[in-house]
Amino acid sequence: MTELTAYTDGACSGNPGPGGWGVLLQAKSGEALLKEKELSGGVSETTNNRMELQAAIAALEALERPSKLRVVTDSVYVRDGVTKWMHGWKKNGWKTSSKKPVKNEDLWRLLDEAQSRHEVKWDWVKGHAGHPENERADELARAGMAPFKSR
Repeated sequence: MTELTAYTDGACSGNPGPGGWGVLLQAKSGEALLKEKELSGGVSETTNNRMELQAAIAALEALERPSKLRVVTDSVYVRDGVTKWMHGWKKNGWKTSSKKPVKNEDLWRLLDEAQSRHEVKWDWVKGHAGHPENERADELARAGMAPFKSR
């Protein structure tokens, strides 16, 4: 059986500042790598959290048909937002438990829509700790940010 995994990361130079996002998509059968795809992008003015969200959205939107996959992020914000907070935000009209508007609501809504087509398991990995696929996603995020750093 083919296992699909998306490793996602976001980067920002300053917060806010120029930012980038990166995705490493891998399809494996057991230990054998069947296919790999890299995605990245960036913007001139953003925050790290927005880039982390954009990476997850890009990973899910890159899949052409409904899929079962694991999304691996080093962002507790993304993991907890999806697995713990989003249900309540939606129930409360995209307000937090303290009745304040959800930060980055536009991207959370896009992420919610993107994941609704798939069966997604969300995992967290410590960033900048030598995890090879997370390090590659980080490199892609920094590459996505690079064209915007000199502006």
